[in-house]
Amino acid sequence: MQNSTMTTIPEPVRQARAAFRERRISPHYSGPLHLATTVGISALIALASGMMLEGVQAPELLTIPVTLLYANLSEYLGHRGPMHHKTRLLAGIFQRHTIEHHSFFTNEAPSFESTRDYRAVLFPPILLLFFFGCFALPAASVLYFVASPNVGFLFVLTAILYFLNYELLHFAYHCDPGSRLGRLPLIESLRRQHIRHHDKRLMTHYNFNITYPVFDYLFGTRYRDED
Repeated sequence: MQNSTMTTIPEPVRQARAAFRERRISPHYSGPLHLATTVGISALIALASGMMLEGVQAPELLTIPVTLLYANLSEYLGHRGPMHHKTRLLAGIFQRHTIEHHSFFTNEAPSFESTRDYRAVLFPPILLLFFFGCFALPAASVLYFVASPNVGFLFVLTAILYFLNYELLHFAYHCDPGSRLGRLPLIESLRRQHIRHHDKRLMTHYNFNITYPVFDYLFGTRYRDED
């Protein structure tokens, strides 16, 4: 992967990246395989959920926007909370995000140098299965029995596609901004907001939505230049 920002990487970032690569990235790691696995598992779960739907009624379709808002709020609170404020139970998340991810990528050096660096952005596939089993599946089971089977499956379908959307957008933000992907208008706009968050002066105050800044707007944490 060619990266137009490689020659401008500050020395502290180079050192942080070298330490992360040595500690976290296996010699056998493949970035494209990691990305394909994330897409594949998410697509299979979404496909299986969609195939279980039968005779969906109009009120049941409200599950989709409600789940999208719930997922966006969860993303915001998780990012603003344990990902940037160390707690005893979730210290690993703080270490992975604030210490490692924000040292690997800064506002001065926000882009991948090679496909092996995907490891610093994408969740390990095992965590996808963990989140699905511990959070999405229990909630979907309750909705299945309390509301209707269709509501349960629509919840899973929407939640897993939101997760995939999160992973792909976050991945795109850390690609070379000069690439075809980086030049897409929506990606370019959202990327600017995310890279501002990677400024260490701003990261605990602004731009906690990684996908769409719905709750950054609502809670007044979307960064504006005058701030």
